[in-house]
Amino acid sequence: MVELKTDLHELIKNKEWITLKYSLNEYDSIQLAELIEDTSEKDEIILFRLLNRIQAKEVFQLLSQSKREQIIEGLAHNKQKLSDLLNDIEPDDRTAFFEELPGEVTQQLIQWLLPEERRVTLQLLGYPEDSIGRLMTPEYVAIKPHFTVEHTFEHIRKYGRDSETLNVIYIVDNNWKLIDDVRIKELILASPNQKIEELMDHRFVALNAMDDQEVAIKTFSDYDRVALPVVNAEGILMGIVSFDDIMDVVEEESTEDFHKFGSFQAAIENPLTERVFSLYKNRIVWLVALVFMNIFSGAAISSFESLIQSMVSLIFFLPLLIDSGGNAGSQSATLMIRSLAIGDVKVSDWYKLIGKEVVVSLLLGVTMALAVAAVASFRAPEIVLVVAITMILVVLNGSLIGLLLPFIFTKLKLDPATASAPLITSIADISGVIIYFTIASWFFGF
Repeated sequence: MVELKTDLHELIKNKEWITLKYSLNEYDSIQLAELIEDTSEKDEIILFRLLNRIQAKEVFQLLSQSKREQIIEGLAHNKQKLSDLLNDIEPDDRTAFFEELPGEVTQQLIQWLLPEERRVTLQLLGYPEDSIGRLMTPEYVAIKPHFTVEHTFEHIRKYGRDSETLNVIYIVDNNWKLIDDVRIKELILASPNQKIEELMDHRFVALNAMDDQEVAIKTFSDYDRVALPVVNAEGILMGIVSFDDIMDVVEEESTEDFHKFGSFQAAIENPLTERVFSLYKNRIVWLVALVFMNIFSGAAISSFESLIQSMVSLIFFLPLLIDSGGNAGSQSATLMIRSLAIGDVKVSDWYKLIGKEVVVSLLLGVTMALAVAAVASFRAPEIVLVVAITMILVVLNGSLIGLLLPFIFTKLKLDPATASAPLITSIADISGVIIYFTIASWFFGF
């Protein structure tokens, strides 16, 4: 890639446009997309303008949202190239791109679309945000039950060129209601004169256009399909969603949840290109909130001031103990958030998990208590029992907090990923301080 970048930029520098254009044909779309992602804004527009129409479509769909916006802005004065690009992009990819843009920009770009492409785009944008309708593409092949296999292949050859996938062919009635699907393998192996209705078993899986995209993720996971049909409330076939579209959603959801778990206000696409103020804005709210939460830790410690003055050795083990509780809570929360997200666990299952978590956290706590007791026996033998008991309780406490918070957030219709690691750690820290010094006070008679 370094040699490719050097060679192409040398051609740009020397303004050898014809040679550059032919050189671009030697590389595949993935290589070109990687090159443009790593190129200055000025040179990326030059490179993109020299791509042929097919390359432009494929490369554009592989670029990040920020690069796509730069490309569109750079093509503003090349009306034909801009129009060709917008009309060539797959409808579902175009919709995903448009919905990330400011409304007024989207409205301007829609005007560059051909009438049919404009109609499809407006239809897809009309579905609720994060709905399956926003993901689907109307580019599929549908046939009627009375078609013969031979007739079906003629139909596929005529209308299948622009289809998102030909692995599955959909069967509809005269009102375009979905009644079944048939795999291309079954058609290939069937007799040419055999009718489609003879191949039908009326067992198919379909998505509802109004359902949340997470429903599509689970359905793809359960049924292991390359594409699924999308219907409206009346069962009319509206489009299809392919596996690659779902993978994009999974990546986006994972990134969003990961950032939420780290207490970011919103997902950050690329820290290298993100503006400083944007990075600041996405991190400051939770950090300030957690500052005020941690005041309670200070208040709890100050209330045990006389105990601390008498037993200074207690302070040595304080960070170790409260960090152990926070770490146990983060582990438990990570497991629960993932299980809730992929559907392995439901909100109603919370009580089934508490008993198991208590046993696991007690085993973890006892093991960690033995380790900390060994350290305390050398450092401060007089508090061995205090730190050992505290370790068991803070690990148990942190684990239960990490287990229950995602369920509570889900029950309140909030994203369980918002039960982020810093939040769990702060709660575990405050309660850990109270547990530690309460046990020490009772043990030493304060």
